Amino acid sequence: MEISAASPQGGGAAGRDPVSNPVTPGAGGAVRGIAYEEPLLFEHGSRGRCGVALPPAPGAEVASDLPAALVREGVEGMPELSELEVVRHFTRLSAWNHGIDTGFYPLGSCTMKYNPKSSEALARLPGFAALHPLTPPELAQGALELMYQLERALTEIAGMDATTLTPAAGAQGELCGLMLIRAWHQAHGNPRKKVLIPDTAHGTNPASAALNGYTCVQLASGPDGRLHPETVAAAMDEDVAAIMITNPNTLGIFESHIAEIAAIVHGKGGLVYGDGANMNALLGVARPGDMGFDVIQYNLHKTFATPHGGGGPGSGPVAVKATLAPFLPLPVVVKEASGYRLVTDPAERPSTVGKLREWWGNFGMFVRAWACIREYGPEGLKATGELAVLNANYARARLQGTYNLPYPTDSLHEVVFDDRGLKATGVTTMDVAKRLIDHGFHPPTIYFPLVVHGALMIEPTETESKEAIDAFVDAMKAIAEEAAVDPEAVKAAPVKPVRARLDETRAARKPVLRWTPGMKVE
Repeated sequence: MEISAASPQGGGAAGRDPVSNPVTPGAGGAVRGIAYEEPLLFEHGSRGRCGVALPPAPGAEVASDLPAALVREGVEGMPELSELEVVRHFTRLSAWNHGIDTGFYPLGSCTMKYNPKSSEALARLPGFAALHPLTPPELAQGALELMYQLERALTEIAGMDATTLTPAAGAQGELCGLMLIRAWHQAHGNPRKKVLIPDTAHGTNPASAALNGYTCVQLASGPDGRLHPETVAAAMDEDVAAIMITNPNTLGIFESHIAEIAAIVHGKGGLVYGDGANMNALLGVARPGDMGFDVIQYNLHKTFATPHGGGGPGSGPVAVKATLAPFLPLPVVVKEASGYRLVTDPAERPSTVGKLREWWGNFGMFVRAWACIREYGPEGLKATGELAVLNANYARARLQGTYNLPYPTDSLHEVVFDDRGLKATGVTTMDVAKRLIDHGFHPPTIYFPLVVHGALMIEPTETESKEAIDAFVDAMKAIAEEAAVDPEAVKAAPVKPVRARLDETRAARKPVLRWTPGMKVE
């Protein structure tokens, strides 16, 4: 369908460019409707306006119990708003955003899959959503049983022996895994000094190792995009605590030498850490524990359809082999004759690394993940992995020849192209990403992994239909064709969103993170 060109928004340069024309649907159906220019919340309201009715503030005697430095009369410049103003403000801002419920979201290595609404409904049951973390165990048996069963399920799926649910997200899961590795080495008399990390590993791995006091040693992948045993053997010595491997790696390629690499590392007394960010490709098909991994973190939002980002919070459970189980952080859920309880006293687990965070983990994410696992069952989880690989390879097959494929090695759940074929036009990966917005698609991950110059990293996930992937591929092909005949139109993108292309370099180097009365942004 195409809206009449007689629309007031038609004409001009945009009218001559079908994709830039705000009334012409892009490949993903993007057009321009009513878009409100929304002021900051601080620029709304009026003095004395209020959206709630609260009881009188407590008297000065309460404030007198606090140190004077912590007491203030009010906050200068805070907005004073009605409830309607607040609701309208955030609703309008939400209409500017792209989300998985809005459209295709092929963000490579992020696994932006659809979150089933059945899981959301279960997480909102009052018995789960309103449960206070200090509820006595005898009154929280359902929640504790859910945590216990989720631990068991995640342990089995990974081929491990025990799991902790505590970490708040995948990055903290990495931190936890390295803490366990360090504790294990310390228990054997030497914490060691180095961690080996391939150049195709996930980007947060070096930070997790460094925060645990380790020096990172980068290993180069081979021309096939895989880490090779001889490279590991040359770097492995008694100072190496562990190797951190993402499998499949950030090129979407399975590390087929993993068993031999694990044997080399174990032979020198090291441990093998698996970054589970890409577990979606392995579900029900292969288990990290069977490949030689000693510890692996999950990202529940990537693998078991709990919300990403602002829909979070996250959750990064860590599964381990039996040798590392004594060091797991607290709390741990145990099942006894009288029921379930949380182990919170280090005296019961003297080797524990302690607590990673407040309370017991992000429980709402546990409910969503457990609901997803139970709904899918073993056959559904296997189908998840198989469909994720199928969808990525379908996108690869349709785009190969239009965009350059730097590594011809077989892909699993994601595929990485680059902009080499567009070089003569002057169009870059960034331009392609911005033009995709005009078609109605969120761009894929760009310029990562760093081993690919101008990378375009595409991960469709298993939840997308063939029709959705076809529409995305059509947009990518249309952009490549447009780059050849009208590169300036691609470089000017995007033109349909509320905001045009932003100065991302300036935003990174000079971010404005705090509003103050009367401020002007230059």
